Amino acid sequence: MLSILVPIYNFDIRTLTQNLHQQARALAAPCEILCFDDGSGERWKTLNREVGQLPLVDYREYAQNLGRSKIRNALADAARGSHLLFLDCDSEVPGDAFLRRYAELMDEEHLLYGGRTYHKTPPEDAGLFLHWRYGTCREQMPPARRRENPYHHFMTNNFLIPASVFQKIRFDERLLQYGHEDTLFGMQLRDRGVPILHLDNPLLHIGLEPAPVFLDKTRKGVQNLAFLYRSGSGIETRLTLFYEKLKGMGVTGPVRALLAALRPLLLRNLLSRRPRLFFLDLYKLSLLLEEL
Repeated sequence: MLSILVPIYNFDIRTLTQNLHQQARALAAPCEILCFDDGSGERWKTLNREVGQLPLVDYREYAQNLGRSKIRNALADAARGSHLLFLDCDSEVPGDAFLRRYAELMDEEHLLYGGRTYHKTPPEDAGLFLHWRYGTCREQMPPARRRENPYHHFMTNNFLIPASVFQKIRFDERLLQYGHEDTLFGMQLRDRGVPILHLDNPLLHIGLEPAPVFLDKTRKGVQNLAFLYRSGSGIETRLTLFYEKLKGMGVTGPVRALLAALRPLLLRNLLSRRPRLFFLDLYKLSLLLEEL
């Protein structure tokens, strides 16, 4: 059995779930779709309760927010399938062969990662442009490029894994807020020698957020990264590698002070209609230096 697992937080999942349900019923293998709401507002729960009427769907609600890691572990523990397909709720399924592509390739060894894509045209709302630009330039990439660094270019938005393999790793429940649970999970896959097969089977990310919200999540993500770095997890990103280079040169203090002084200018650009990703990198570095 294939278990399709969708954690929900403040998003309308009806179209996504209906499309998945239609594709699941066309597969030869049995499927179930688990949709667990992680403490969303009542407006979203009222909308999403509709999916519980679909025959293959198990819809549940949690009164309190568990966090991105814990809700995914809860979904995996409730699943009955031999294989688990984790999907982000703020997604859209492009085409009608999404599940079939996964079903044809799943085995007892590989993790299958389908990727993430964004609309080709920028959003009309200028406030969403920073998130769209970051996604199209940093997160959206073809399988060939992802295969060059398969564990670093893995994200948790759209992947299939044997349940027996997942239960040996699981998501780190110390991470209660947004950010870098996928980085840590990818490192654990690497350390255990779990092979990743990168596919051209992306989900379309439709949950673009306004720049202030995106930057707040960026801040929380850097806080998570600093926590994992201090805890000795061995986590390794471009940001931590650059931090170590600065530390080795003995210049973390001056760079911290300089970036702290520049932060208002960085934020002014990132909140403008023409944000530069280089400035976002500097902003993230300033946050990490502040944490470490």
